[in-house]
Amino acid sequence: MRVLISGASGLIGSELTRQLEAAGHTVLRLVRRPPQTRAEFRWDPATLTLDPAVLDGVDAVINLSGASIGRLPWTKSYRRQIMESRVQATRTLTDAMRRSATPPSVLLNASAVGIYGNRPGEELTEESLPGSDFLATVVTTWEAEARLAPEATRVVMLRTGLVLAKGGALKPLMPIVRLGLGGPLGRGSQMWPWVSLHDEAAAIVHLLTSELSGPVNLAGPTPATANDVIRAVATALRRPFFVPVPEVVLTLALQDAARQLLLADQRVSSAKLEADGFRFTHRTAAEAVTWMLR
Repeated sequence: MRVLISGASGLIGSELTRQLEAAGHTVLRLVRRPPQTRAEFRWDPATLTLDPAVLDGVDAVINLSGASIGRLPWTKSYRRQIMESRVQATRTLTDAMRRSATPPSVLLNASAVGIYGNRPGEELTEESLPGSDFLATVVTTWEAEARLAPEATRVVMLRTGLVLAKGGALKPLMPIVRLGLGGPLGRGSQMWPWVSLHDEAAAIVHLLTSELSGPVNLAGPTPATANDVIRAVATALRRPFFVPVPEVVLTLALQDAARQLLLADQRVSSAKLEADGFRFTHRTAAEAVTWMLR
């Protein structure tokens, strides 16, 4: 397949490109600078600019664009950037797809488990109602833009959890753990919907030729708490796990980012993806952490 990717140079995009090319697919890239190869095409989501002719001969579009939610603090201006970067990128793509004479048959659009909000005690499936906090509002708006793709295009929203990878969401915690200061964040029993970088990309490759549409949770099959994940990192690095960071300290320092990223309780089900035939390589957070640090 000829696959056009936005965000191909990012953490997930780089691994996804590697796996797509290994599987024999041709990868084309959207870039915001002047193209340097024949596989690159320029676009400008800020002005909703993309020549629909770029989509000629493209079988699938994978949109991974969006400002990092891991960049802190969430100032008022950065909150706006988090929202606008996702909406503008997705709108630019779906607008071009609707104007294309031959729109791609598949759109795999990045999304996030943040749509569910803080839901202790619940098992969250793709049918679960969205939450009402900032991230839930962002993801709900983002997914609505993806649904504006042409009717003939199969659209999948990739509801991704905490991606375990060097340089991923755990990057700010790694130096602390290496210093022997790792421990529970808040109560530590909150469920973290994790997924290894390898399985994140592999699931996207799987969904490229699947018949699934709509939202799909991309989270590992074995539930894990925040304590489970951070303890796995500490164990792999042969460091202690005992220094707690009280919830009040996290909230004072990071405010909504702490409540929605670190302290939110989300037990996210991967049953839909597994029922479609996908098999995780890393079935526990400990396996994913070992692979990540290897």
